[in-house]
Amino acid sequence: MKIVVLDGFTLNPGDLSWHELAQLAPCKVYEHSLIDDVVIRCQGAEIILTNKTPITADILKQLPDIKYIGVLATGTNVVDLIYAKQRGIIVTNVPAYGPDAVAQMVFAHILHHTQQVALHDNAVKQGLWAGQRDFCFTLSPLMSLKGKVLGLIGFGDIAQHVAQIALAFGMQVLIHTPKIKEGLSQGIEWCELNDLLPKVQFLSLHCPLTNATHQMINTLSLAKLPSKALIINTARGDLVNEQDLADWLNQDKGFAAVDVLSSEPPKIDNPLITAKNITITPHIAWATKEARQNLMDIAVNNCRQFILGKPTNVV
Repeated sequence: MKIVVLDGFTLNPGDLSWHELAQLAPCKVYEHSLIDDVVIRCQGAEIILTNKTPITADILKQLPDIKYIGVLATGTNVVDLIYAKQRGIIVTNVPAYGPDAVAQMVFAHILHHTQQVALHDNAVKQGLWAGQRDFCFTLSPLMSLKGKVLGLIGFGDIAQHVAQIALAFGMQVLIHTPKIKEGLSQGIEWCELNDLLPKVQFLSLHCPLTNATHQMINTLSLAKLPSKALIINTARGDLVNEQDLADWLNQDKGFAAVDVLSSEPPKIDNPLITAKNITITPHIAWATKEARQNLMDIAVNNCRQFILGKPTNVV
């Protein structure tokens, strides 16, 4: 049995180890692979691990030995699942490996917005504090989170972590999911999306990307938000119509903080790159060392269980 890792660098840029995986079977790890590399690199392999390198039906037709594809992420859109099922190829993913890490990034963005830490740090280092008469100064209003309303679209593992942090800050949490949620903790309330949007000072996206949610943040939904609301997106870039959001931001109607874009790396003409009132991080909410180690451990165990004939986390 042979294992090929097509794009291991993002998961393990050098601070983790592939040792446990290599103990299962002969293993070749490539840091990056172009789609044109896949067939040659996977000849004779029965197990492929991929993060973002696509595994299409055309590729699989040229790899008759493949029996298992392990996705080194939660989303599995890089694999042609329909063809894999037709071929009897097992496909697994890695769910819930770092909900705390993503929730932490959500509040990093919220606190960056409300406390303006970077703005004031830069001002101090430029000598502006030294020239003040009073013992302190502010360059923009600061905001307390206590009593503010956080809206969550989606309420899976990540959103539930976000909600608990919000409650600790004394915030009120409104959630929207396709089905009504009951038995929620005190301080958390389910409501219809059209009722949620006008009530929130902060809106955080945590839903999967589907036909129903594609570009759900658009001119119509943005118009329902209160003035100066902050939108946080750590889920999928295509939940947002980026041109509509950029127009909204450039009109000073509100703010945004995103960790994901519709195309990654972003296209040079992405309207959010040059928009006002936005903070962008490069899809790193998931990437704490602890979360990546957990992902590695789960991915290796997925392979182990497949080899033992007891596949787990099958999609």
